[in-house]
Amino acid sequence: MSELAFMAAVQERRLAELIARGVQIVDPRQTYVDAAVLPERIHAGSVLHPGTRLCGARSFLGPHAELGREGPVTAIDCVLGEGARLDGGYARDAVLLRGASAGSAAHLREGTLLEEEASTAHAVGLKHTILLSFVTIGSLVNFCDLLMAGGSSRQDHSEVGSGYIHFNYTPWGARGDKATPSLIGDVPHGALLRSRRIFLGGSGGMVGPRQVGFGAVAGAGQVLRKDVPEDRLVMQATRERERPFPHGALDPAEPRAAHNARYIAELMALRAWYAEIRLRRAPATGPHAHVHTVTREALATLDLCIAERQARFTAFLRERGVDTPQLTTHHEHPCPLVLHAAEPYTDHVAWVQSLPDADVTALGAWLADIVRDVASG
Repeated sequence: MSELAFMAAVQERRLAELIARGVQIVDPRQTYVDAAVLPERIHAGSVLHPGTRLCGARSFLGPHAELGREGPVTAIDCVLGEGARLDGGYARDAVLLRGASAGSAAHLREGTLLEEEASTAHAVGLKHTILLSFVTIGSLVNFCDLLMAGGSSRQDHSEVGSGYIHFNYTPWGARGDKATPSLIGDVPHGALLRSRRIFLGGSGGMVGPRQVGFGAVAGAGQVLRKDVPEDRLVMQATRERERPFPHGALDPAEPRAAHNARYIAELMALRAWYAEIRLRRAPATGPHAHVHTVTREALATLDLCIAERQARFTAFLRERGVDTPQLTTHHEHPCPLVLHAAEPYTDHVAWVQSLPDADVTALGAWLADIVRDVASG
């Protein structure tokens, strides 16, 4: 048997094993699964459309997850929860929770986390970007180093219009830097799914690091260079400016240092939410064990995002001769709710939406305390 024939036979056996497990492979002739993929991490009911290339030992497809509905897709070490979709394009080390989706020609890279029912239209590029539940992004959007929250349901959600860019690089210093993360909404309110939605109009952009408050509306066709307070409609005019460019010059540490500290604090609060709320509720065995696996993978992504932000922040301050603050929680912050995994499992979104007001207040205060203490060093 030739080497090519041998490889084809191995691939055929690999696909047959997945089909025997209940995975729907629409056309095995146009589907590739590499040797590193663990069959036990590909759930029955998941769908691989023609043109799918599935690679990597981290790869995980929950029940009814789909790859390639709209076109060819390469998914490397990606984690998709129940009913999540990558409709086409390229993705590596991205995590999509239950019902999240990315449209055709997507380009998702490490640090991408889409929570329940968050979605993008076509040709969207994401890296180190976190979209909380229901956040919706139009087509032709490029986001790196950003967290976005807001809204309460699929009918009431934060949204970004098509053609939007988050500018996450500045040219100051010897090589420039990416100490430019932007916070759209926040974690203490956004995670509880009761905050006012945010709208960023299309054909626009944002020069990081920026903060945009809940209820804000940014009109189409502008580039935000200032923070936007809550409940404001803004159209920021760009001033004409021309002057000599001082190559190698440094901007001061502030206010960017404060933005970075706040952003890292928000990520740490979100990590606590996943560890103390989401993971404790997710059963490790039984029919919903896939939720536990996806939650653990989301935690790993948050750790990656925190490490990336800390590294960028340290490099930014070091170039300016400033010591990096110790952005860790110096005080104990016990979760106000005592939770245990139990059957039957209640979907996370439904559980959050059903919380009584007293629990919402306590959880919001807990997360806000974490943000405050971490950001203050």
